[in-house]
Amino acid sequence: MNTSATDISSPFLGIDVRMMPDNKSAVAFVPESASVFREQGQIAPIRLDSGDWYMPWGADNQMPYKIMDLIESDETLSTCQDFNAEICYGAGLQYDTSEVSRPVASEVEDFFKANAIPQLFLGSCIDFKHFGFAVTVVILSRDRSKIVRAVRKEACYCRFSKADDMGRIDKVHFANWRLGSSAAHKVESIPLLDPSAPLADLRERVERGDKECKYAIVSRIPTVDHTYYPIPSYASLFKSKWYDIKKLIATAKEAKLRNSAPIRYHITIANTYWKHIFEAEHITDRVKQMERIAAEKQNIIDFITGAENSGKVLFSTEYVNPTGQTVKEVTINKVDSSKEGGDWETDIQEAVNMVCFTMRVHSNLVGSVPGKAQTNNSGSDKRELYTIAQALQKPYRDILFGAHDLIIGFNGWRGVKPVCPFMQLTTLDEHTDAKKVDISQNAQKTK
Repeated sequence: MNTSATDISSPFLGIDVRMMPDNKSAVAFVPESASVFREQGQIAPIRLDSGDWYMPWGADNQMPYKIMDLIESDETLSTCQDFNAEICYGAGLQYDTSEVSRPVASEVEDFFKANAIPQLFLGSCIDFKHFGFAVTVVILSRDRSKIVRAVRKEACYCRFSKADDMGRIDKVHFANWRLGSSAAHKVESIPLLDPSAPLADLRERVERGDKECKYAIVSRIPTVDHTYYPIPSYASLFKSKWYDIKKLIATAKEAKLRNSAPIRYHITIANTYWKHIFEAEHITDRVKQMERIAAEKQNIIDFITGAENSGKVLFSTEYVNPTGQTVKEVTINKVDSSKEGGDWETDIQEAVNMVCFTMRVHSNLVGSVPGKAQTNNSGSDKRELYTIAQALQKPYRDILFGAHDLIIGFNGWRGVKPVCPFMQLTTLDEHTDAKKVDISQNAQKTK
């Protein structure tokens, strides 16, 4: 009996769907996405050519790029991330000079002209929402009396140096770490100011004659456990399986449309499973590893296909991690194949709502409301939702303002303060689409 499988998607990128001719159905191999954010083992520091040590981001130092791939692979998740960054940006960062002299206001105006502040602030908001921290580099003048430049360093290319015995991190290493070990030859190492008191640290370094003219400032979202690289709150989306469920529904519909064959089995395989096979069989060549992966998937398909395999038992690999949770490396789930076409609408709606809920974005605000007969919020409700979403960004903006408070304080611009007005949507009777709202001025009026 022929039970060979036919590929209808790439076997090494995301979900791999294969046909089972005898069963007139398909099987979906789904990579384990929950393990991307938190490593189970101890991560050791790596030494650079300069002699400095840095902490890799994930065991293979590729975790941020894996996170970016997961986000970019889902239209709802990527849209929610963009929306959250744009909401955090608000009406844009401004330096309020309403209470300072004209010479100081002119200095601030010249600083804004010499720097791309909108790109800097929006980029910091994007890093904040993706990875939970942002890195800003300030550059001093030749006489080290003023900060003349402020630039963003993309978080995905930043790595922190190994902390000393007091837990202090003294440098940020910037490089294209996608290149692997070859990136270690082209690393920009930037002194990191004390996160608890960056302005005082910078003044002290200048006073003692530090020759550096470039310093890094880290704006970091506080988390319940202090690690080198924060674990974003949306990591729960992957641990709860809703991300995989949403992708599986789309894959199931594609398989049905392309082949008129429903997906009958959903097989989850952790990346460690392949690693163990390669180590046990001493396979190091990348091409041979791919061939071995394809052969193992075929073995699993052969096992679950055909009447002669009825009643057989599959022993899958699992282990208990340090937190006491059981981690299964291979899981086979039977999928209800009775659903066809539009019957998936309620399921995809549920999955989309779970993604939006985890990202703290109302689905009506990003237009992600699937289905044919959906109720929609009124304009007043949407305005309130938009206002609430912006109000929730205050703690993140306060943290991002830290780098700009340092610039203002070091340059001696007394009376200047960073502000980010809300963009408040208006009603039609006001004859305008939106208006800026200065929170500080409203607060003074209510006193």
